[in-house]
Amino acid sequence: MTTPQPLRIGMIGYAFMGAAHSHAWRTAPRFFDLPLEPQLTAVAGRNASGVQAAARKLGWASSETDWRRLIERDDIDLIDICTPGDTHAEIAIAALDAGKHVLCEKPLANSVSEAERMTEAADAAAKNGVFSMCGFTYRRTPALSLAKRMVEQGRLGSIRHVRAQYLQDWLSDENAPMTWRLDKSKSGSGSLGDIGAHSIDAAQWVTGRKISGVSALLETFVPERPLAGDLVGLGGHGDATGNAPRAAVTVDDAAIFTARFDSGTASAGANSSSPIGVFEATRYALGRKNAMRLEVNGTKGSLAFDFEDMNVLSFYDAAEGPDAGFRRIMVTEPEHPYVGSWWPTGHGLGYEHGFTHQVVDLVNAVAERRQPEPSFADALQVQRVLAAVEASAASASRWQEV
Repeated sequence: MTTPQPLRIGMIGYAFMGAAHSHAWRTAPRFFDLPLEPQLTAVAGRNASGVQAAARKLGWASSETDWRRLIERDDIDLIDICTPGDTHAEIAIAALDAGKHVLCEKPLANSVSEAERMTEAADAAAKNGVFSMCGFTYRRTPALSLAKRMVEQGRLGSIRHVRAQYLQDWLSDENAPMTWRLDKSKSGSGSLGDIGAHSIDAAQWVTGRKISGVSALLETFVPERPLAGDLVGLGGHGDATGNAPRAAVTVDDAAIFTARFDSGTASAGANSSSPIGVFEATRYALGRKNAMRLEVNGTKGSLAFDFEDMNVLSFYDAAEGPDAGFRRIMVTEPEHPYVGSWWPTGHGLGYEHGFTHQVVDLVNAVAERRQPEPSFADALQVQRVLAAVEASAASASRWQEV
């Protein structure tokens, strides 16, 4: 058996997403037959001792303290970007211009203009066989992949309604410390971009339709938070009692918007109808830890998914008559998307598997010299929806075209 050619990875950032991506690069070739062999060549981070420790822990062969060194290195084929959104455009464009493939975490950028420049660079690079992909990993959850398959098979008929929620509670304590995710200059937005972007992408991908207009409301519940650790020097102010300095929260804590979708394409089983949707994203929903939910209602049936029960897809088939009801599909059969390479029937998967499936799809696309999905152009569409939501919220929820 021929040994696959190496695909040498350079990853930038080693915190939450860096750890998840590292696990995926290590795991994918051990469960899936890949045409290229991922090699964890180097990881980059600004803190020398921190990045060296991360390299040892996460399995990287070397480390750098400047991401530009990764791009300059001849032993790197692909750059994996796991950094805050304000750095995505500069890193991705530099990597593509240097002939490196790119995997970039979502949301693609902090603005539409940045995302447009990234997409232009990606389109130009693709003509030379250099490819890029945005990391909307929920697409790789087997149950959501099955939902898309069922929509494409016409089992829901014409789509009428989409409702999507992404509910977490990790910011509910108003004294929880300030993080970069609450600083608009670094994160771009709050709940809207951090988790709402996933719902937007999943809804458009599963239904095969793009959001064409929105009416939105954004809310910030806690306007200031205490600074902690190395954030104390970022301009916060204390109070007269000497409590910890606090800094302004400059992003939304919750986002709610209604949407209209376009009529879709023939490949999505669409007709002339334009579905409507309701979206909600918050990190203040006490008791909800990672409730990424999507429900789609059509003329023949409905589908419902909740990531807190991620191995299950609920399906309602109207053809079953008056006694019909939602039935639970355990998405653990070998014929279900991705599942055949894992465990025996009934043995569920977890959060980390979506990242592994992302690696599998990306490596196969690079080897076959075809555009992986979601492309930067797909991610740009999500960015335009995010911008429309913000514009609508800023104009008293006025309807905003995307």
